[in-house]
Amino acid sequence: MTIEKYTDGGLVLAIVIRKNYQADGIQFFTPNDYSQQLAYMNRPAGYEIDPHVHNEVSRDVKLTQEVLLVRSGRVRVDLYSREKSFLQSVEIVSGDVILLADGGHGFTMLEDSEMIEIKQGPYAGDHDKVRFNPASSTEHDIR
Repeated sequence: MTIEKYTDGGLVLAIVIRKNYQADGIQFFTPNDYSQQLAYMNRPAGYEIDPHVHNEVSRDVKLTQEVLLVRSGRVRVDLYSREKSFLQSVEIVSGDVILLADGGHGFTMLEDSEMIEIKQGPYAGDHDKVRFNPASSTEHDIR
């Protein structure tokens, strides 16, 4: 499968776009109310997007969502509930993209890895996140 959604009940924790995903046109993977929008575009040579500027729009962001693009390597992403309970692990590799939409998460580099992280700003420092102890290593069954 090339698009994977990881959920806790009805809550979407993460969306993974595998490196082999391909579709025509534009495909959005997030609903309009997400503060981080994620889409895939496949356009032919010569296709044009009109020049544009974005309007200043006040937005009320209540939760930081982040997108990681794996440039190289292998990374285990551990997904946790909002209550910090370990749920499952997923492996992402070079070329994969993951949107971390809700809940908690932690990372283990399975190989030397390079990633690009995209998230909303401005960064709130210590107010931006709560760190907690990871699940035991025996729980990390990658699915």
